[in-house]
Amino acid sequence: MKYVFFVTGIFILSLGISFTIQSDLGTSPFDALLIGLSTNVGLTVGSWEIITALILICCNSLLKRQRPEVLGLLTAFVTGIAIDMWLFLLRDLIIPELWYSKVACFGMGLVVVGLGTATYLQTNFAPIPVDRLTIIIQELTRTNLFFSRTLIYLIFLIIALILNGPVGIGTLLTVCLGGLMLNFFMPLTRKALDRILIHSGTSPNHDKDKKHTTNLS
Repeated sequence: MKYVFFVTGIFILSLGISFTIQSDLGTSPFDALLIGLSTNVGLTVGSWEIITALILICCNSLLKRQRPEVLGLLTAFVTGIAIDMWLFLLRDLIIPELWYSKVACFGMGLVVVGLGTATYLQTNFAPIPVDRLTIIIQELTRTNLFFSRTLIYLIFLIIALILNGPVGIGTLLTVCLGGLMLNFFMPLTRKALDRILIHSGTSPNHDKDKKHTTNLS
């Protein structure tokens, strides 16, 4: 059941990313980095999602001083394909032109990204490397997800500016609100997953114990 939750979260996340891209107000710093690479170097946005994931997996391995979490590359692969799929499907369907339609599109994307990220993270199965990095920094700094997410976004923002990625007011809003959204949805999705596991006959406590054994929570 948790794998269904995982795949659902990834598709929700990638849909939210596509909404922010289509809004033309600026994407998250990480997505702006991917788009900047796609524009300047070539390949699709989803392809750069996979390539940067490989780099981040190595960074995460060094920070945690443990073997690389190769499964994270699988998650990035699925996410990359989903992003390209949603962009292909939405590019002719959602083209906001007026400022308030762009704001609505971006706002919807920001909320959906937070929901999708929190949903798939609760399964504790192969986090996307950038999200895994968020959790690692949270553990190392002994702070919350809001702080660690914001710190990572600021770093990617600088790199995205260098690459002339689509940085705008939406990017700044993501830096300020992205971590807050994730922090808001995490307990809600935790409760939802617990209820689903209870109804399906699986003990939530068993999954929590499993989290500790994998050292990912």
